[in-house]
Amino acid sequence: MPEENTEVKEVKEVKEVKKRMPRKEENSVFVGRRPTMNYVMATMMILNKGVDCTVKARGRAISHAVDVCEILRNRFLKGTEYKGITLSTEQLEGENGQTNNVSSIEIVLAPPK
Repeated sequence: MPEENTEVKEVKEVKEVKKRMPRKEENSVFVGRRPTMNYVMATMMILNKGVDCTVKARGRAISHAVDVCEILRNRFLKGTEYKGITLSTEQLEGENGQTNNVSSIEIVLAPPK
């Protein structure tokens, strides 16, 4: 029985996190290790709704995020424009308790007119 309660608790926690998640996160694409075209398609689906899309990445994935935006602008949605680019540094705590600085980028794209 304790396992069942743990699963229910986890589901409730996930629902609470979704409730607290800002509306802005809904129109964001987090770039990681998957193939670049997956992120291009995800971004294109958001932009086709007529709303701005934020492409986010950290560390080595930053170059992939830039690739996603450029592929989208040059091949698929030619009228797409950059609305804003934000660079920052995040401090993450490693397994041994040491803090590491990781660069991050947020690229806001405006849909074509």
